[in-house]
Amino acid sequence: MQGESGSNDSVDVRAALARLRRASGLPVAFGGLLAGTGRYRINELSGTASAALRGLHIHHGNGLGGKAAALSRPFAVADYPSSPAISHEYDAAVGAEGLRSVLAVPVIVRRRVRGVLYGALRRPLRLGDRPLSAAMEAARELEQALLLQDEAARLLSVARQPTAADPAMWEEVREAHGALRALAQRVADPVLRREMLAACGRLAAASSGRSDGGVEAPALAPREVDVLACVASGATNAEAAQLLGLRPETVKGYLRSAMRKLGARSRMQAVIAARRAGVLP
Repeated sequence: MQGESGSNDSVDVRAALARLRRASGLPVAFGGLLAGTGRYRINELSGTASAALRGLHIHHGNGLGGKAAALSRPFAVADYPSSPAISHEYDAAVGAEGLRSVLAVPVIVRRRVRGVLYGALRRPLRLGDRPLSAAMEAARELEQALLLQDEAARLLSVARQPTAADPAMWEEVREAHGALRALAQRVADPVLRREMLAACGRLAAASSGRSDGGVEAPALAPREVDVLACVASGATNAEAAQLLGLRPETVKGYLRSAMRKLGARSRMQAVIAARRAGVLP
């Protein structure tokens, strides 16, 4: 989807629609994100029989989804074509798909509506609490995914800045490196994850003055580097475990392994050795 955050959002929207259908029992789901001031583009479809809804631009306040966005709350109609509660700019597309009972849930990130998710039936029916709750939960998960995307974009912008000899700048770069590695494990989109880890490699290589990504460094496993990056930022084993989604005992194991490979006897010796080898910035 070409939304505000680019094509990386497609994976997260598709996952939200799959969850909505699975948990609600509704056979049709579709949705989209902000695609300009006051409009949302429907670009992800699940369970539809045609492409009638694909690419549809929903304007703020118009139709069911536009009303949900304007009110910043879920909204549902038992029979879309005849509902007096909404405007009917999109009746042709909805009718082409044969939809009757429809709900719409806004996707709100930092108090701003960033998209709309829909669930629908092909017969008129007053929807109960189950489908509405499922749609709201799917929207909440998408909101969290978009927050991760925003944070990843912020950290990548730091990673792309020219490095400097200023110690304060290097501290910011090192913090961004550690946060990027931890965040990469939680990002669903594989393309964005690879981009984030590649940026981490560039930061680490820049710190040693090498552009080869540290090929002479010991063969550390990715999780060992993740743990070292957390340790470098001052995190305890418990804090590193929470950041990386691991058990504290697992973090200790990775740290011991990394120390052995680096020939270090302490956590800080391991961090220093990793920086010298170009593994950490």
